Amino acid sequence: MNFRGTVKGLHHVSATVNRAQEDVDFYTELLGQRLVKETVNFDNEKVYHFYYGNEIGSPSTIFTTFPYGDQGVREGVIGNGQVYETAFTIPKGSLGFWKKRLKNHQIQFESEERFRRQFITFEDPSGLKLSLLEDGEDQREPVWIAEGLSIETAIPGIHHVTIAVSRPDESIPFLEFLGYEVSDTDEKRTLMEASEKGAGNSIVVLDGKDLPKGVNGLGTVHHVAHRVPSVDDSLNIKKEIKKRYGIDVTEVKDRKYFKSIYFRIPGDVVFEIATEGPGFLVDEEVDQLGTSLKLPDWQEPRREKIESELTPYKRPSEKRG
Repeated sequence: MNFRGTVKGLHHVSATVNRAQEDVDFYTELLGQRLVKETVNFDNEKVYHFYYGNEIGSPSTIFTTFPYGDQGVREGVIGNGQVYETAFTIPKGSLGFWKKRLKNHQIQFESEERFRRQFITFEDPSGLKLSLLEDGEDQREPVWIAEGLSIETAIPGIHHVTIAVSRPDESIPFLEFLGYEVSDTDEKRTLMEASEKGAGNSIVVLDGKDLPKGVNGLGTVHHVAHRVPSVDDSLNIKKEIKKRYGIDVTEVKDRKYFKSIYFRIPGDVVFEIATEGPGFLVDEEVDQLGTSLKLPDWQEPRREKIESELTPYKRPSEKRG
C-alpha cells in the first residue's frame, strides 16, 4: 500500500529566518512573490508568520517564514536531516533575465547543471539555499506579477525541494510509501515525483552523508509540507505510518488555512501533511491579501497584546502607498 494519488505533491515550505523587513523585501521585491498572509506563529505569538506565493497562495506555491531574529534564536546549520534547498520555477527563456536581476541586487549566484537542466543557486538574507530553474511546462495560475516582472519572467511557484539525508536507501522507500516515484538520478541526487508530476509535485533526495548534521535555527528550513484533499486522508496516512514504521505523528493541528499533521521521516527531515483547503481567502478578499495582521478566532481576544509585541515593518502595500 502507498498513497500515490492521495499525496498530490508539495503544499508549502516553512523556514526560520532573521529580520522581518529584510525577509519581506527579499521575497516580494526581488523574487516577486506576493505576501498572501501576515499572521503569527501559532506556537509563539511574538513572531510573525509570513506566507508568500502566487496571487491567491495556491498549494505548491507557498514559501513561509518565521522571522526569529529578535528572539535570541541561534544560527542554524544546514545539513542532513533537513530541507537543503528550495527551487523555484522561472519561465522558459528567462534565465538570463534572472541572472541580471540578481546581479543588479548584489546577490551572488552560481550556475550549475542538474538533471540536464540549468540552475541558478544563491542565498536569501538569512542564508537559506535557494535556486531557480526554467520550466516551460509549469502552467500554474494565477501568477503574481510584481513590479519589474512580467508573465514571461515571474515565478509561478516552488518547483521542488531538496532534502539532505545520510541514508537515502532508508528515505527513498518512505517517500515511495507516501506516493512519490523515482523519475531520475543525477550524481548524488534522486528526483522523485508525485502522481501529477513536474513543478510543485517533486522532491529531490540528496545523499548528505558528507554534510554536517543539520541544526534548526536562523537560516534553516524547519519543515516541508505535502498536500492532501482532506483531513481523512491525513488520518489514514497517520495510521499507516504508525503501523508500518512505528513513527509518532502529531494530532491534527488547525492552522486556519489548512489542517496538518507532523512527523520525522527516516532520515530525520520534518514532514507535514496539510489539507489543500480552506485556503487564504477565508478571511480576506483577493485584493486585500497580506495587507493586515490576521489571527485565528482563538487569538483574537489577545490581538492588542499580540500586536504590541511584534516588531513593526513596512508591508508591500504600504510601500506602494
